[in-house]
Amino acid sequence: MKLHTKYFGTIEIDEKNIIDFPEGIPGFEQIKKFIVIHSEDETLPFSWLQGVDMPELAFVIIDPRLITPNYVIDIDDSEIEVLEIKDTAKVNIYSIVVVPEELAKMTANLKAPVLINADNNKGKQVVMEKGDYPIKYYFMEQFQQKAGG
Repeated sequence: MKLHTKYFGTIEIDEKNIIDFPEGIPGFEQIKKFIVIHSEDETLPFSWLQGVDMPELAFVIIDPRLITPNYVIDIDDSEIEVLEIKDTAKVNIYSIVVVPEELAKMTANLKAPVLINADNNKGKQVVMEKGDYPIKYYFMEQFQQKAGG
């Protein structure tokens, strides 16, 4: 299937890789279908959650464990039911990244991770009620130090 995107031009996607977000993403509840696009540059930790229903929409995402190694997901059983999680090892975890003009002020939303069940391609952004993870976690300085530059 061809998808005409704002940021990547026309790309070919495999329909079996489309992720269904039954509830959409907060603020974008009407958008139900997404695909994850991984960077071709393996040194970059970022991927994109590309809208299929709305091809002009794409979120920059990152695995939060790359910036906060002890990151722990604590979600309610109802969230597990929505995603039909049977094996937690098959759940991909992402944080949505806000990329401002000044890249040093880039933030990741650790409070509301995006979970994708790889077994059934169901996704959901969940707001964790427990824990004290911030919505805006400034990570670039620490990330650059860890990467050695």
